[in-house]
Amino acid sequence: MAKGRILYVSQDIMPFSEESATATLGRYLPAKIQEMGRDIRVFMPKFSSISERKHQLHEVIRLSGMNMIVNNSDHQLLIKVGSIPTARMQVYFIDNEDYFSRLPHPTDENGMLDGMSDERLLFFGRGVLEAVRKLAWQPHLINFMGWSSAMIPFYLRRINKENSFFSGTKLVITLMDDSFNGRVGGDLERKMKADNATAKDLRLYGDTTYLGLMKAAITFSQGVIIGSPNVDPELVDFAKANKRNVLDFIEDRDEFYTRTNKFYDTITGRIEN
Repeated sequence: MAKGRILYVSQDIMPFSEESATATLGRYLPAKIQEMGRDIRVFMPKFSSISERKHQLHEVIRLSGMNMIVNNSDHQLLIKVGSIPTARMQVYFIDNEDYFSRLPHPTDENGMLDGMSDERLLFFGRGVLEAVRKLAWQPHLINFMGWSSAMIPFYLRRINKENSFFSGTKLVITLMDDSFNGRVGGDLERKMKADNATAKDLRLYGDTTYLGLMKAAITFSQGVIIGSPNVDPELVDFAKANKRNVLDFIEDRDEFYTRTNKFYDTITGRIEN
């Protein structure tokens, strides 16, 4: 069986997040793929609703402390880690006092975003990849899910221009039923320009609605997994029209995990190290 290193980036993961389709998949997909012989790492945002005491989170000192510039200001990247003992799985958390310490959930009760949502997207996307680099753990494939991870493709391309750490790393987006209302707050285009966004980047991320962010992420990905029966059909049609490798929704969970594992081989080729 092919092994390979898979990085999972999820907006929600049980038991740290409330039960939902995304949180359930974020919990069980990495664990099942690990059981199938893959080497995995798992990242998510550290929202304030996640109790550090209850889940026994602790800071990873060797990974924390980097300052990242967002909107011309320094913001400290904090990395924390917790475990799911029943799954033999660790979860790394991206934290920052400005962006996560007072935010219990990605949206409010009306599905709306706050005015810092653009900077939070940028910080989380870059923070994950910078933490993985400090781990010195090069993934063959990144499977990301949830709109909070929509900037992963942008930063992967930007980092690849600076060095070769992620050279050859493939991207797979798992689409879920996790939309928000309205648009990303702030001024995403201007702040992406400060991070050396190309004209193509700015065109693709110009629409900051949920559908716009997901379409940009699909465009930069090699594979698309339909993780829920309630995924917006416009996104499914977009992925297929753009000739992305698509794994359609599979209701049987065991079959879904098995097919996902094979789908990774389709995207990366069979990897034995």
